[in-house]
Amino acid sequence: MIRLLVVTNLFHPDFGGGAAVFSDLCYALAERGFDVTVQCAYPYYPEWKDKSGTNGWRIFCHKDKGVKVERHGLFIPGNPNSLLQRLLYEASFFFSLLRSLPKARKDFDVIMVFCPLVASVAYASCRKLFYGTPFWLSIQDLSAEAAEASGISKSAAINRLFRWIQTLIFNQADIWSSISPVMIERLKHIVQKNQPILYQPNWVHVSLLEQIDALPEKTGRSISHPVKLLYAGNIGKKQDLLRFCKALKQSDAQFEFRIHADGGEAGNLQQWIKQSCDKRFRFNHFLDESGFAQVLHDADMFVITEKQGSGGAFIPSKLIPGIRSGTPILAICDVATPLGQEMQQTKAGYRFSWSQLPQLSDFINNLPTNKDYPTWQKNALARSAFYDRDKIISQFETVLRSIVSHRPTQTDTDGKNGR
Repeated sequence: MIRLLVVTNLFHPDFGGGAAVFSDLCYALAERGFDVTVQCAYPYYPEWKDKSGTNGWRIFCHKDKGVKVERHGLFIPGNPNSLLQRLLYEASFFFSLLRSLPKARKDFDVIMVFCPLVASVAYASCRKLFYGTPFWLSIQDLSAEAAEASGISKSAAINRLFRWIQTLIFNQADIWSSISPVMIERLKHIVQKNQPILYQPNWVHVSLLEQIDALPEKTGRSISHPVKLLYAGNIGKKQDLLRFCKALKQSDAQFEFRIHADGGEAGNLQQWIKQSCDKRFRFNHFLDESGFAQVLHDADMFVITEKQGSGGAFIPSKLIPGIRSGTPILAICDVATPLGQEMQQTKAGYRFSWSQLPQLSDFINNLPTNKDYPTWQKNALARSAFYDRDKIISQFETVLRSIVSHRPTQTDTDGKNGR
């Protein structure tokens, strides 16, 4: 039985930001015979609030579906867009995790770290230094670049320092993986020890997958009147959803835009919608999985926005359940980003650049007669097969076993499989 330690800030019942995928992987590996321990934070995301009421210094241990969970307290920012509060957030998680280090023995065969928090990677580096435990770094976000792109960090000197720290800490890992080919290309410029870089995309976790697949297939269904747009997910600086909504409000398009979201910028958007008095917009907080599956099924297009200039620092995880439902994507992003490249290659919807927003009105009004729409539906469903849950989890299992057995592993460093 392989003893696996998973380090992540997010774990069930958190949702958004990859939390459901990280949790699903741990449950699946436990079912496949791994002895899985998760060191994570108390649940707080995406609301940025202590959902358990127990966040603090005490390490709380419990079992969840065969997984040993150790919850560590951390500072939860009241303003997630504050650089100072973000630094406290990272530092508090690192030092909170460090409390487990002196008590630990060499009791894990391998560590897997999910990064968007560099603090998690720094802690795994300390474990490797003390106990020699090999670790696999799964890069969900390039944190330094994401902070710069979102405007959280505006100082060029600080941004350079963050990138240097990120590179230094990342290079302590033995194997890297990431979730898009564009991100892998960026990682190749900072790898220093010839570590393999695997392409391991995310997927739809099993309980949401069951909810989506239980609904009737919608391929070939006609467009609603008014057109039904949906945004469902986290709202932070890097989404820049408010800018999109303001542009949409200026149009005379006939649409119903339902937004189900939480996150650092959700309150600002909710307030703007209330003040705009535009009945085409409707704001609500996150839905449960059955509700999310249903609004995806009802939507004509699933909206995904990325802040202009965000580069290749991340790819929205919400893309995958969107296409699994057969809902074409309305992406507002730069062409060179991971999302932009995905849209260009798969044609699973339509991509607007931010400079093209004045054309939104005509696009929405003409959508019912757009001859490409049925093709977008088919392409979305076809592409969703690439993100097959069982196949990807089996890849994780194979690599983890190869790390422990010290066998070389075949890797796809180009991210071209399935393309």
